[in-house]
Amino acid sequence: ENNAYDKPTPGHRTEIRSQWTDRHLYFLFICPYEELHLKPNPVTDKETPELWEWDVAEVFIGADFTDIRHYREFQVSPQGEWTDLDIRSNDLNWPRDMKWNSGYQVKARIDRDKKVWYGEMKIPFASIDTRPPKAGNELRVNFYRLQGPPPNRKQVTWRPTFTRTHHTPESFGRLVLGE
Repeated sequence: ENNAYDKPTPGHRTEIRSQWTDRHLYFLFICPYEELHLKPNPVTDKETPELWEWDVAEVFIGADFTDIRHYREFQVSPQGEWTDLDIRSNDLNWPRDMKWNSGYQVKARIDRDKKVWYGEMKIPFASIDTRPPKAGNELRVNFYRLQGPPPNRKQVTWRPTFTRTHHTPESFGRLVLGE
């Protein structure tokens, strides 16, 4: 529940669960909130540009440990909007390739009584790694969450970046596929 500078953001502890199959990597984000910052008129049947301007949960995933500046970004909003990006942060077209499509799927639900929203991601392994998935494989990852309207917007991160940008692959942690 800390921000990018490793400072606490009380009340915003995000729970993230993951599992995998021979075809997909799954994530579930459980996100308590004080106040939602939602995009008016959400569109869920196509990619939402600049989704990060609203409440969102994100995972950055890289499989190439020799080129850490190449990774994939996946986002889900409380309303089921989504964005997937192919990031090459040393490329002139950085920060994002909006044309790339991973084929991933999202679901989302808001429990207004409990003030929690849930975001699910189903990511095809073929979109993130050339290796077939197996126990012991490692991926470079970081998890982020943007929550609430300005000026009190919260940024929550798993691994602090100590910069103003989440796009700091040197700060990614490792996700090891378990048995």
